[in-house]
Amino acid sequence: MAEHDDILAEVRASPMRRGVGLLVIWCLGALLLWLALTRSPANAGFQVMLIAIGLGALWVGEMLRRATTQAIELTQEGLRTSDGEVIVPWDQIASVDRGAFAFKPSNGFILRLVSRAPLRWRPGLWWRWGRRVGVGGVTPSTQTKAMADIIGLRLQSDRAARQDSL
Repeated sequence: MAEHDDILAEVRASPMRRGVGLLVIWCLGALLLWLALTRSPANAGFQVMLIAIGLGALWVGEMLRRATTQAIELTQEGLRTSDGEVIVPWDQIASVDRGAFAFKPSNGFILRLVSRAPLRWRPGLWWRWGRRVGVGGVTPSTQTKAMADIIGLRLQSDRAARQDSL
Protein backbone atom coordinates (compact mmCIF):
# COMPACT_ATOMS: atom_id res chain seq x y z
CA MET A 1 0.00 0.00 0.00
CA ALA A 2 1.25 3.50 -0.81
CA GLU A 3 2.29 6.01 1.79
CA HIS A 4 -0.07 8.62 3.22
CA ASP A 5 1.78 11.40 1.30
CA ASP A 6 0.57 9.86 -1.96
CA ILE A 7 -3.10 10.67 -1.15
CA LEU A 8 -4.42 13.66 -3.13
CA ALA A 9 -7.92 13.64 -1.58
CA GLU A 10 -9.89 11.48 0.82
CA VAL A 11 -13.61 10.90 1.34
CA ARG A 12 -14.92 9.40 4.59
CA ALA A 13 -18.46 8.72 5.74
CA SER A 14 -19.98 11.47 7.85
CA PRO A 15 -20.63 10.00 11.33
CA MET A 16 -24.10 11.57 11.55
CA ARG A 17 -25.20 10.41 8.08
CA ARG A 18 -23.73 6.97 8.74
CA GLY A 19 -25.65 6.67 12.00
CA VAL A 20 -28.93 7.82 10.48
CA GLY A 21 -28.51 5.50 7.50
CA LEU A 22 -27.79 2.51 9.71
CA LEU A 23 -30.68 3.33 12.03
CA VAL A 24 -33.17 3.63 9.16
CA ILE A 25 -32.09 0.43 7.41
CA TRP A 26 -31.90 -1.65 10.60
CA CYS A 27 -35.27 -0.33 11.82
CA LEU A 28 -36.83 -1.20 8.45
CA GLY A 29 -35.46 -4.74 8.67
CA ALA A 30 -36.60 -5.17 12.28
CA LEU A 31 -40.06 -3.76 11.51
CA LEU A 32 -40.56 -6.09 8.54
CA LEU A 33 -39.47 -9.10 10.59
CA TRP A 34 -41.73 -8.06 13.47
CA LEU A 35 -44.68 -7.70 11.08
CA ALA A 36 -43.97 -11.07 9.50
CA LEU A 37 -43.70 -12.87 12.83
CA THR A 38 -46.51 -11.20 14.82
CA ARG A 39 -49.22 -10.99 12.19
CA SER A 40 -50.69 -14.03 10.52
CA PRO A 41 -51.39 -12.99 6.95
CA ALA A 42 -53.91 -14.88 4.87
CA ASN A 43 -51.15 -15.60 2.36
CA ALA A 44 -48.08 -17.53 3.59
CA GLY A 45 -46.12 -16.34 0.54
CA PHE A 46 -46.56 -12.75 1.72
CA GLN A 47 -45.17 -13.68 5.13
CA VAL A 48 -42.14 -15.38 3.53
CA MET A 49 -41.61 -12.28 1.37
CA LEU A 50 -41.68 -10.00 4.45
CA ILE A 51 -39.12 -12.22 6.19
CA ALA A 52 -36.86 -12.24 3.12
CA ILE A 53 -37.02 -8.47 2.66
CA GLY A 54 -36.50 -7.90 6.40
CA LEU A 55 -33.42 -10.12 6.45
CA GLY A 56 -32.20 -8.45 3.26
CA ALA A 57 -32.52 -5.02 4.88
CA LEU A 58 -30.54 -6.20 7.93
CA TRP A 59 -27.87 -7.63 5.60
CA VAL A 60 -27.63 -4.35 3.65
CA GLY A 61 -27.36 -2.49 6.96
CA GLU A 62 -24.43 -4.69 7.96
CA MET A 63 -22.81 -4.11 4.54
CA LEU A 64 -23.26 -0.35 5.07
CA ARG A 65 -21.74 -0.56 8.55
CA ARG A 66 -18.67 -2.40 7.27
CA ALA A 67 -18.23 -0.30 4.12
CA THR A 68 -18.42 3.04 5.90
CA THR A 69 -15.51 2.18 8.19
CA GLN A 70 -13.30 2.60 5.10
CA ALA A 71 -12.36 5.77 3.23
CA ILE A 72 -12.00 6.47 -0.49
CA GLU A 73 -8.58 7.77 -1.44
CA LEU A 74 -7.52 9.53 -4.62
CA THR A 75 -3.87 8.84 -5.44
CA GLN A 76 -1.54 9.28 -8.40
CA GLU A 77 -2.53 5.73 -9.46
CA GLY A 78 -6.29 6.28 -9.26
CA LEU A 79 -9.18 5.79 -6.88
CA ARG A 80 -8.92 3.19 -4.12
CA THR A 81 -10.31 2.33 -0.70
CA SER A 82 -8.26 2.81 2.45
CA ASP A 83 -7.77 -0.96 2.67
CA GLY A 84 -6.09 -0.94 -0.78
CA GLU A 85 -8.91 -2.13 -3.07
CA VAL A 86 -8.58 -0.39 -6.44
CA ILE A 87 -11.87 1.17 -7.48
CA VAL A 88 -10.62 2.55 -10.79
CA PRO A 89 -7.13 3.34 -12.15
CA TRP A 90 -6.48 6.77 -13.69
CA ASP A 91 -6.12 5.45 -17.21
CA GLN A 92 -9.70 4.14 -17.10
CA ILE A 93 -11.34 7.47 -16.14
CA ALA A 94 -12.88 9.20 -19.17
CA SER A 95 -14.85 11.97 -17.43
CA VAL A 96 -16.33 13.16 -14.15
CA ASP A 97 -19.83 14.56 -13.62
CA ARG A 98 -21.27 16.06 -10.45
CA GLY A 99 -24.08 18.01 -12.05
CA ALA A 100 -27.57 18.26 -10.59
CA PHE A 101 -29.07 16.00 -13.24
CA ALA A 102 -26.36 13.32 -13.23
CA PHE A 103 -27.37 9.83 -12.11
CA LYS A 104 -25.11 9.88 -9.06
CA PRO A 105 -25.14 9.05 -5.36
CA SER A 106 -26.28 11.67 -2.86
CA ASN A 107 -23.57 14.30 -2.21
CA GLY A 108 -21.35 12.63 -4.77
CA PHE A 109 -20.21 12.38 -8.35
CA ILE A 110 -20.10 9.92 -11.21
CA LEU A 111 -17.06 8.77 -13.16
CA ARG A 112 -17.46 7.54 -16.72
CA LEU A 113 -14.92 4.89 -17.60
CA VAL A 114 -13.10 4.04 -20.81
CA SER A 115 -14.13 0.37 -20.61
CA ARG A 116 -16.49 -1.80 -18.60
CA ALA A 117 -15.46 -2.86 -15.12
CA PRO A 118 -16.81 -5.63 -12.87
CA LEU A 119 -19.87 -4.89 -10.75
CA ARG A 120 -19.01 -3.82 -7.19
CA TRP A 121 -20.99 -2.08 -4.45
CA ARG A 122 -20.02 -0.59 -1.10
CA PRO A 123 -23.27 0.87 0.32
CA GLY A 124 -23.00 4.48 1.37
CA LEU A 125 -19.60 5.02 -0.26
CA TRP A 126 -19.31 3.86 -3.86
CA TRP A 127 -20.58 1.55 -6.58
CA ARG A 128 -19.24 0.42 -9.94
CA TRP A 129 -21.55 -0.75 -12.69
CA GLY A 130 -20.45 -1.20 -16.28
CA ARG A 131 -18.74 1.97 -17.44
CA ARG A 132 -19.74 4.07 -14.43
CA VAL A 133 -18.45 4.54 -10.90
CA GLY A 134 -20.55 6.45 -8.39
CA VAL A 135 -18.90 7.98 -5.33
CA GLY A 136 -20.95 9.38 -2.46
CA GLY A 137 -23.90 8.50 -0.27
CA VAL A 138 -23.32 9.08 3.42
CA THR A 139 -20.32 11.27 2.60
CA PRO A 140 -19.93 15.03 3.12
CA SER A 141 -20.42 17.01 -0.08
CA THR A 142 -17.35 19.15 0.63
CA GLN A 143 -15.06 16.11 0.45
CA THR A 144 -16.64 14.63 -2.68
CA LYS A 145 -16.72 18.03 -4.42
CA ALA A 146 -13.01 18.53 -3.74
CA MET A 147 -12.21 15.03 -5.02
CA ALA A 148 -14.32 15.53 -8.17
CA ASP A 149 -12.61 18.88 -8.82
CA ILE A 150 -9.14 17.33 -8.51
CA ILE A 151 -10.13 14.52 -10.90
CA GLY A 152 -11.58 17.04 -13.36
CA LEU A 153 -8.44 19.19 -13.28
CA ARG A 154 -6.19 16.18 -13.79
CA LEU A 155 -8.30 14.99 -16.74
CA GLN A 156 -8.11 18.48 -18.30
CA SER A 157 -4.34 18.66 -17.87
CA ASP A 158 -3.94 15.15 -19.34
CA ARG A 159 -6.03 16.17 -22.38
CA ALA A 160 -4.03 19.39 -22.79
CA ALA A 161 -0.76 17.43 -22.60
CA ARG A 162 -1.99 15.01 -25.28
CA GLN A 163 -3.04 17.95 -27.51
CA ASP A 164 0.39 19.58 -27.10
CA SER A 165 2.19 16.36 -28.01
CA LEU A 166 0.27 16.13 -31.31
